[in-house]
Order: sequence, then C-alpha cells, then structure tokens
Amino acid sequence: MKFTDSPVIELPVRDALLSIQQDNGSMHVGTSVWPCSLVLAKFVERWAPPRPTTQPSDSNPYSRLLDFHNTRRRAVELGAGCGAAGMAFYLLGLTDIILTDISPVMPALKRNLKRNKPVLNKALKTSVLYWNNQDQIKALNPPFDVVIAADVVYIEESVGQLVGAMEALVADDGVVLLGYQLRSPEAHKLFWEMSEKVFEIEKVPHEDLHPDYGYEETDVYIFKKKKKENVE
Repeated sequence: MKFTDSPVIELPVRDALLSIQQDNGSMHVGTSVWPCSLVLAKFVERWAPPRPTTQPSDSNPYSRLLDFHNTRRRAVELGAGCGAAGMAFYLLGLTDIILTDISPVMPALKRNLKRNKPVLNKALKTSVLYWNNQDQIKALNPPFDVVIAADVVYIEESVGQLVGAMEALVADDGVVLLGYQLRSPEAHKLFWEMSEKVFEIEKVPHEDLHPDYGYEETDVYIFKKKKKENVE
C-alpha cells in the first residue's frame, strides 16, 4: 500500500470507488486520511461475506464476526475524520452506522459524505462526539454491536476518554474493530494498560490483512468486553 499526501485518496471497495478529499494543511488531524482507516477497511473487505450466509465458512475465520447481512447490526465510528473507514463499512453491509468526530472535523466529514453520495446512494448519519461528553454518548443511544476506530491513539491526555467511550458504546456481546499504529509511546503504554482491564483483545495476524494494504507499521485488533466477573 502506498500512502500519499495527495489532496484526494481513492479507496476501492468491492465494485465501488470512494473518493476522499483531504486537507493536509488543516490544523486538525481528522482532515487527513490516515493509513489505519484504509488498512482496517480493506481487512474487512477481504473477509466480510459478500452475501448472507447460513453457516460460518471453514476457510474464513472472520465470517461470523464480519457477516453484516444476516442480522442488522448497529455501528458507530469514533474519530471518523474524512469518513474513509465508515463509508467502506457501509458499502460492506454495515448499513446502520453513525460517523462521529469533534466539531472542527465535521465540515470535512460531511463534505466527503456528500462527495460520495452517488456511490453510497444515501446520506450517512453523523454526530458530534467528544469522548468525555456523557450527554453526547447517551444521545447516540448505545449500546452498539460494532464500534469502529482507526488511528485514534496519539495523545496521552485523551486515552482515558477514548477507552471510556469505547466501553460505554459497545454492547456486552459487541465488538470494537481497531486500526492501530503507534503514534506516541506514552499514549501507547497507557492505552493498552487501560484497554486490557476492560477488554479481551485479539490481534489480527498480519498475513490476514489485505495483501495490498498491509502497511507494515499498522495492525488491526478485535476487542470484546470482558465478562463482569473477569474485570480486574
């Protein structure tokens, strides 16, 4: 995978092509397309069943996890930025999805949703969300079956808010799909310390990522809430 600072990033998703406009000169990190969102989206594209299935596939270890067709799953993306991952998940069958970010990033997100409306065939839902704002979290009406997050761990001060939001938003039997790259050693250490207290964490083997989007420094993780009695 080649990562570029081009003003427009194109992301093929099955038979569709997303065109994502970024503003690399912005003061806000959310107005650029970060590699993790592409890596996460293409991992899901590789393994998500293209049509409803009645039986998990022996050749697809993620068929049950990523089958978005059989049951209507509610989803929310944290730190959606320009919307690359959220739009891709929608095209892959996760149709009940809300894309969230902070207020200054909303214009870039909405601009890209409008830009890709001919591909999406609808206007996806958005909501302003600051991870420490309990009223905004409640307004989303959790819990969600799927929480999506990509490249959201880069400031130590926001780690506790992020983990708290993930815990509050995901259902007890839900899943957090995380695209991750180490951005800050301090944030990295705190994030994993806090996450391991709340979640069972599975790292996706690198060979299971999309072969053309296996950015070497980026990983995908699957988080599931620990049972209450197992929470330390």
